[in-house]
Amino acid sequence: MTTDDVLANVGPRLRRIRKEREVTLAALSETTGISVSTLSRLESGLRRPSLELLLPIAQAHQVPLDELVDAPPVGDPRIRASGPIVRHGRTHWPLTRRPGGLQAYKVLEPKRRLEPDPRTHEGYEWLYVMSGKLRLVLGEHDVVLAAGEAAEFDTRVPHWFGSTGEGPVEFLSLFGPQGERMHVRARPGRG
Repeated sequence: MTTDDVLANVGPRLRRIRKEREVTLAALSETTGISVSTLSRLESGLRRPSLELLLPIAQAHQVPLDELVDAPPVGDPRIRASGPIVRHGRTHWPLTRRPGGLQAYKVLEPKRRLEPDPRTHEGYEWLYVMSGKLRLVLGEHDVVLAAGEAAEFDTRVPHWFGSTGEGPVEFLSLFGPQGERMHVRARPGRG
């Protein structure tokens, strides 16, 4: 595939991504600072895409530049994790490396029985249990998820999750950029 072939496909891809997100040209123009006429000419192929135009569009749609361009793959496609992160006794393996977007982690919670300490933050979280049992305290609910079960919830609801104490649990966690921020206690701490 030549550079001209790649560039010729950018316009239709820009239109498809914008329409999938149900964004008007006027709204995208307001977000990016690029005129409606320039955006329209980009999508119709009458304007050659440039980095100066594609970067703000990628940022507005929260997609990597590669998704707009669909450049041919270069080199080794494997993601090299920077290594596991251990926080509060849990081991987290980052599965995504895109800053500011949806984050995915594989998490190993050791066998331990902890007192739930529900927290809140902006956003949504999705959990999928791969092995073991995961205890989820969400508002007034206290449930146990087994392997193959998933949960999705608004993180403004006080929540906590961890091992049931019967054994370790391995799960996937997906959350937006708000989940990276500090959690706020849902109730006063004990003295």
